[in-house]
Amino acid sequence: MKKVNLKITGMHCASCSALVTRGLAKTEGVLSANVNLSTEKAQVEYDEAKVDVQKLIEAVKKKGYGAAVSTEADKTVEELDKKREIEELGRLLAFSIALAVPAFLLGMFFMEAPYRLYLLFLFSTPIQFIAGARFYRGAWAAFRNRTSNMDTLIVVGTTAAYAYSVWVMLAKPMADQYFETAAVLITFVLAGKYLEASAKGKTGEAIRKLMDLKPKTATVLRDGRETVIPVDDVRVGDIVVVKPGEKIPVDGVITSGSTSVDESMITGESIPVEKSEGSTVIGSTINKHGSFAFKATKVGADTTLAQIIRLVEDAQGSRAPIQRFADVVSSWFVPSVIAIALISFGFWYLVAGKTFAFALTIAVSVLVISCPCALGLATPTAIMVGVGKGAVNGILIKSGEALETAQKLDAVIFDKTGTLTSGKPAVTDFNAVRSFDEAEAVKLMAGIEKGSEHPLADAVLEYAKSRGVEPGRTIGFQAVPGMGVKGMVDGRLVLLGNRRLMEANGVDVKAEEPVLQRLEDEGKTAVILGVDGKPAALAAIADTVKDTSVEAVSKLKEMGIRVYMITGDNRRTANAVGKRLGIDNVFAEVMPEDKAGYVKKLQAEGRRVGMVGDGINDAPALAQADVGIAMASGTDVAMESGSVVLMRNNPVDVPKAIVLSRQTMAKIRQNMFWALFYNTVGIPVAAGAFYPFTGWLLSPIIAGGAMALSSVSVVTNSLLLRYRRLA
Repeated sequence: MKKVNLKITGMHCASCSALVTRGLAKTEGVLSANVNLSTEKAQVEYDEAKVDVQKLIEAVKKKGYGAAVSTEADKTVEELDKKREIEELGRLLAFSIALAVPAFLLGMFFMEAPYRLYLLFLFSTPIQFIAGARFYRGAWAAFRNRTSNMDTLIVVGTTAAYAYSVWVMLAKPMADQYFETAAVLITFVLAGKYLEASAKGKTGEAIRKLMDLKPKTATVLRDGRETVIPVDDVRVGDIVVVKPGEKIPVDGVITSGSTSVDESMITGESIPVEKSEGSTVIGSTINKHGSFAFKATKVGADTTLAQIIRLVEDAQGSRAPIQRFADVVSSWFVPSVIAIALISFGFWYLVAGKTFAFALTIAVSVLVISCPCALGLATPTAIMVGVGKGAVNGILIKSGEALETAQKLDAVIFDKTGTLTSGKPAVTDFNAVRSFDEAEAVKLMAGIEKGSEHPLADAVLEYAKSRGVEPGRTIGFQAVPGMGVKGMVDGRLVLLGNRRLMEANGVDVKAEEPVLQRLEDEGKTAVILGVDGKPAALAAIADTVKDTSVEAVSKLKEMGIRVYMITGDNRRTANAVGKRLGIDNVFAEVMPEDKAGYVKKLQAEGRRVGMVGDGINDAPALAQADVGIAMASGTDVAMESGSVVLMRNNPVDVPKAIVLSRQTMAKIRQNMFWALFYNTVGIPVAAGAFYPFTGWLLSPIIAGGAMALSSVSVVTNSLLLRYRRLA
């Protein structure tokens, strides 16, 4: 199975996107097709044994629309095309306004002007057939496919008004005419399209910001010389040289030199990260201080930034389940509106005995005010802005479905190690015993661990480094399995380990038992330092809780979400960590392959479950959850495992992701409400339902203005999402 993104041209409304979707979906070999009106893209999954890309493009063209493969290299071209489209709409709108304004003044105010009807004909005809040509093309494409769309409504309404006016001009010069109505309607619709296109352009700002991060050139070593080449020409295995202040061109591993790197644009981490030989570097991050060379491991579309851009684009182009409602409504809407317009015309002309002009005004108003553009834009514009906002905040949401589902979560399970905790043991407590010099104790402890390969040794050495203490010189190092280590450090016999090691070597630690017990009750690994046969210090080593974990748990509880922790650790350690975090529901001693079972158990209780893990051993649980939230941790696996990826590896981004989902879905519901409310109220008024009681009638011109503003208001409302706080 393969996936392809197609750039679709010629779409004007939700009916257009639905038509293209049906055309692709019915093509043999196509598994799924999603056409997004806002991005003007189609995401198609297909069986390459049954269909190829050319046939997919032909399927779109048969429906009357244009299609081409959208690739990474086309991004700039697509941006230029959008800019040109907006500029062309602007010129067309200016042309239309220049003719519509005098037509409106002449039609509404200067009733006695000489040759008035002929002047109106001259002003309105170019608008009808030049400015309005795009609507005729769209309506014809829909007609050929035995369907209807927004263009159908515009064309039927304005053509009826224009044609009747031509008949009046030729046969009944004293009767009412509607030249200015047709001209102003088309002008209003064009104005709406122009504002809509300009606003839609802003919904893709997140993608443009990410693309702007990409450096243009790279300095590589070729034939022993430094050569500046375009970044797209860097190959895997190239040695790339980076100087202070430069952007790192691609992903790789440092081969020489050391530096600190600002990775905030990728991970959101504001503090520069220290890098040395063997460290990985991410393309598009900024080298702060030292010069270094690195070996390129990922280039082009495989770099971390390229993956992020692809994820954001796919998510912005995806469909949320709520979009299906809008699609169903839109598919029935246009034919229903045409029927209502005809019934209204027939009622007022044939039953109520009103004039032909009166009935025509009613019909045109119904057709114009009913365009379902706002309904078609309600969901995709909000999703584009929501996904983009998430990306800017280090929260990658991979689909519209995940964005919609996250707001419904009422239970969140956190994996402990690497998610709530740092995943790296550290010395959390250190107490010298019986007035033993603390600095000396640290020196001896670091000295004995310097030769150890035990995982806890790194924690001890890191602690000594943080205290500015150099490890002592060790001879005769010996590891005692299951107990600890021993040896001579600076001429003194040093033991470091558990109670059994002390007992085996005659070191009495009964007096230290209360402290040891307390440390172990807190879920920490307690170790004893013995020097020359006497206890010298007690230390506790534990996987430290991330600074923001408590805040994340607290915020989720405030949001009414039940929080769970799952871990393979023993129950005592797990409960101690849970207590520290404020988590009462702890699943301990769970094997990685069994984690998905706990997710299923909560789902069976009727809960919507979010699973938060590191994206590697938690993959089955992430897939099972209603929303899988993966910590990026610099791994490709994380990108694949979760439907939401947290680039900052920060637990507090979990409640932020849920808040973002709630905000986005609120915007979608607001958009849909106003789009439907507008049509529900507007159509009866336009049809003259209130005329017998109140004398209310809706002028086609006012209907056209309201219809144009409805689409703009939906896009603008979605854009307001950018200014909402997530915290």
